[in-house]
Amino acid sequence: MKVLKLSAQGLPQSWITLEQAVIHYAAGEVRWESGGHVARFRGGHNAITGEQSVIDVNSIIGTRGVPAINPFELKPGLTNQKLFARDRNVCAYCGGHFHEDVLTREHIVPYARNGVDHWMNVVTACRPCNHRKGPRTPEQAHMPLLYAPYVPSLWEDFILRNRRILTDQMEFLLAHVPKSSRLLE
Repeated sequence: MKVLKLSAQGLPQSWITLEQAVIHYAAGEVRWESGGHVARFRGGHNAITGEQSVIDVNSIIGTRGVPAINPFELKPGLTNQKLFARDRNVCAYCGGHFHEDVLTREHIVPYARNGVDHWMNVVTACRPCNHRKGPRTPEQAHMPLLYAPYVPSLWEDFILRNRRILTDQMEFLLAHVPKSSRLLE
């Protein structure tokens, strides 16, 4: 289970472990919290009072400080897992819905034609369609794209990074996703 760590202003920073979240709580860096209670950690006993320390962790935390980088300037990293999730495991050529084992990263403009490995030049394709298209453009192969590629927003990228998102975390992230996002389909 991961905790969604946000800046104090509410911008996503990272997915962190429960243990990392506890460190933020113990250091007094959590400015606010949202979502549901996900874990309770018990520490040592106070030598004077005998009380045991307890830290309750929520699924979403806002931490102190201003991030050193502007998260809107970050370009989401391109991985097959995130690409397939962006495209909802649907082949861009035949429209079939496939398991990840059968899917490939398909370059619209192939490497052989100076194509680049970038979000706007890749789509999800099943192996047979990828093989059939070969080192040609979709027009040359007479295989039109069924959907257009796009670069995921910061919020979409956080959804694409984590396979096990809690309901309250997903609701928080989806509230900020662009209305045109394929993740809302």
